[in-house]
Amino acid sequence: MKTFACGAVVDGCDGVVTGETEDEVLSAAAAHAASAHGMTEVPDEVVTAIRAGITDA
Repeated sequence: MKTFACGAVVDGCDGVVTGETEDEVLSAAAAHAASAHGMTEVPDEVVTAIRAGITDA
């Protein structure tokens, strides 16, 4: 299981997403970004930051 805490990218956000693979975590993070932060697209630099913040849980 892999985990990403949104607060690693967005100060003050307590959202956490998980997935079996990095791609699942990225997909869940994109859905979280849309619903919680109103992002219709996730810029490459944010994807890079998300990848860097994914941990094994």
